[in-house]
Amino acid sequence: MFSSDNFNIPDTADYNEYNKDIYLKPVVAGSAIILNNIFFETSKWDLKNQSANEMQRLVGFLNANPKMRIEIAGHTDNVGNIEGNQKLSENRAKAVVDYLQSKGVNAARLTYKGYGETQPVTTNDTAEGRALNRRTEFRILDN
Repeated sequence: MFSSDNFNIPDTADYNEYNKDIYLKPVVAGSAIILNNIFFETSKWDLKNQSANEMQRLVGFLNANPKMRIEIAGHTDNVGNIEGNQKLSENRAKAVVDYLQSKGVNAARLTYKGYGETQPVTTNDTAEGRALNRRTEFRILDN
């Protein structure tokens, strides 16, 4: 599986080199990865332009694994109401699937589901925690 990470480097930052160990997961059914570079405006489900590189990486991964079927999962924090968060997560997951289909990925290989606020990865008591809980993932269903 590829790795998805996000680094915020200000335009005014001096040049620095960083090393980071990345532990990759095997490409097997059940494996999942958080797509850290999929971005949406607050309360919207249109993919932001900053998502293009991550989406292209996912398209490339699927093209390299032509028999793979995946689920795109949308998640939210607990701000707002349960029904609204559920709809938002579903629409965001669908937006990713729609993009993949627009790039030639066969619809039969893709499914999506919104989980709303039901599967947090951390606390919703802090801004940082809520940001981590607002995420898009993909899970390999079979390969």
